[in-house]
Amino acid sequence: QVTLEESGGGSVQAGGSLTLSCVATKFTYSKYCMAWFRQAPGEEREEVAQIDSEASAKYLDSVKGRFTISKDNDKNILYLQMNNLDPDDTGMYVCAAASWPCWAHAPYNYWGQGTQVTVSS
Repeated sequence: QVTLEESGGGSVQAGGSLTLSCVATKFTYSKYCMAWFRQAPGEEREEVAQIDSEASAKYLDSVKGRFTISKDNDKNILYLQMNNLDPDDTGMYVCAAASWPCWAHAPYNYWGQGTQVTVSS
């Protein structure tokens, strides 16, 4: 059974930084599509960043230049480096994985439980 487990969330002040991690079991990061999503209370879930099998990344416009998604294929760890955090970045950050390439634009079929990020002004 594939499992994804996130860590690294916390409470920071605006302008601060956090690095989220997502460790997978029984899933090979190197082959498939991975992403970070976030959901704030009362808001819809949004895809923050995506990385494909060749480590090509895409970002939500509001986080471009501040967030960096990366992965360690040997350790099966997905990262999200978040700099210059803003209160609007507050939310539950969830790791997602798909058993197919990103270009397939198919739904992610594996999800973690999430890690909370709270940014205060």
